[in-house]
Amino acid sequence: METAVDVKNLVKVYNHKTRALDGIDLRLESGIAFALLGPNGAGKTTLMRILTTQLRPTTGEAYVFGLNVDREGGKVRRLISYVPQEMSVWTDISGYENLLIYAKIFGIPSHERKQIIDDSLKSMGLSQVANTLVKAYSGGMVRRLEIACAMLIKPKIMFLDEPTIGLDPSAKKVVWETLTSFKKEYGVTVFFNTHYMDEADLYSDRIAIIDKGKIVIQGTANELKRSVGGETISFDLAGNSINETIIQKIRGLTSVRDVMANSTELNIISENAETTLVEAMEILRIENIPLEKISIMKPTLDDVFLKYAGSRLETTGRISEVTHTRDMIRRG
Repeated sequence: METAVDVKNLVKVYNHKTRALDGIDLRLESGIAFALLGPNGAGKTTLMRILTTQLRPTTGEAYVFGLNVDREGGKVRRLISYVPQEMSVWTDISGYENLLIYAKIFGIPSHERKQIIDDSLKSMGLSQVANTLVKAYSGGMVRRLEIACAMLIKPKIMFLDEPTIGLDPSAKKVVWETLTSFKKEYGVTVFFNTHYMDEADLYSDRIAIIDKGKIVIQGTANELKRSVGGETISFDLAGNSINETIIQKIRGLTSVRDVMANSTELNIISENAETTLVEAMEILRIENIPLEKISIMKPTLDDVFLKYAGSRLETTGRISEVTHTRDMIRRG
């Protein structure tokens, strides 16, 4: 199968001191949906901007369908489309007019433009507001319009930076149903960043987790969840941190595979959750550690992220920030 993305020892350093990417290696087959997960500042957007020819790497090489993104940027741009987090449509003209501008930029022949634009509007559920000024659109409608613009040229690969950030569940579903259909019909590769674990789980063929500029693990969603192993016992702590001595006692229990703790939460991955629960609670009782809540669950992508990135993926603050900024731009 053709290789869509091939990244070799990619490094990006800002201002001679900030190492945003630290030796990334990544190879993706064409026609798949690929999700890149990572905490804020991990290097997700930097990698995407290098692959879309907006930034030059400091060292290393990156190829998109065999084309070097640094030396052959013009050829790469003819194969790709990109939807950034930032607003990428004009709010003082209509949705149709936005698509018409992009159609001209992309070089779509004039006799084909109307049909292609109408099809894009229909696919994203925007036909009825085609002639409405974008400033009157909801945030979700604006995002769908941006994705419609990116779909105009039937690119070989679409890069989507937080494609559904801030959208309600129904709007997210529309976007992903359309993208999935588009991918299947045209063999498009979809490369996306997201803060939504359910989105990565449901719609990606492969996932990679990036942290501190390095890819720490990659595979299918099921492969990543199996790598965690066992079940997770989660203790919500009543304002007491767990010291290293307690962690080592719990880690020494027979069925325990891993232990992760912070000031508010203790997570134990175990092959035998019922037995471990009893034994761990006894240790916590002896150490006078009060608990607020206990839960047992099978591994999820959240657990994978916690294991390999060392924390939960924070979403609320980032989503609110981006949504507020885009809303302010839309309203002028």
